[in-house]
Amino acid sequence: MLDISDSLFGRIEPMPRTFAYVRVSTTGQTTENQIQEIQAAGFHIEPRRIVTETISGSIAIARRRGFIRLMDKLEAGDVLIVTKLDRLGRDAIDVSTTVGKLEELGVRVHCLALGGVDLASSAGKMTMNVINAVAQFERDLLIERTQSGLKRARSEGKTLGRPARLNETRKQDVLKGLANGLSVSALARKFQTSRQTIMRVRDDSSRSVRP
Repeated sequence: MLDISDSLFGRIEPMPRTFAYVRVSTTGQTTENQIQEIQAAGFHIEPRRIVTETISGSIAIARRRGFIRLMDKLEAGDVLIVTKLDRLGRDAIDVSTTVGKLEELGVRVHCLALGGVDLASSAGKMTMNVINAVAQFERDLLIERTQSGLKRARSEGKTLGRPARLNETRKQDVLKGLANGLSVSALARKFQTSRQTIMRVRDDSSRSVRP
């Protein structure tokens, strides 16, 4: 059967939903300026689709509750508006990861500080290429610093990894307690450690005295 609406007017596609994410760092600041900036740029967003959040920019985007709730609402075809790219992460790595996730969802991101450019457009992708390059540089620099720190620690004879819960003196006290008939659980409570740690001390001692 012929669908008249399709044949005469074409299939009507649903209008994309537009969201805004605005963030300030302290309660003494207001998100109103960002909302007005978005409206002045020609984006008219329903109040229920404006997600505001008061949280430090040093917090990773994955730990921002407001943004997490926003991600749960977004669907393919939606549009997300931010005033600045730093609203989408604490550094270049975080921003790059966030934009990548939004792109996978099929969400278009517009950044007013970049002239309102759609980050999925050719101009937007060029911008993201620069950001991704900076993010990769930051990753490489972090790895280099970590490796340098580990190398320096080894050269200074420092023990790497988690410190032992019980030093040698306390281990000897554990063995004395076991020899005096104290239970593993009682010793774990006394030394504020786990039963597994006490049993490991006991077992290591047993292995060391075997011929």
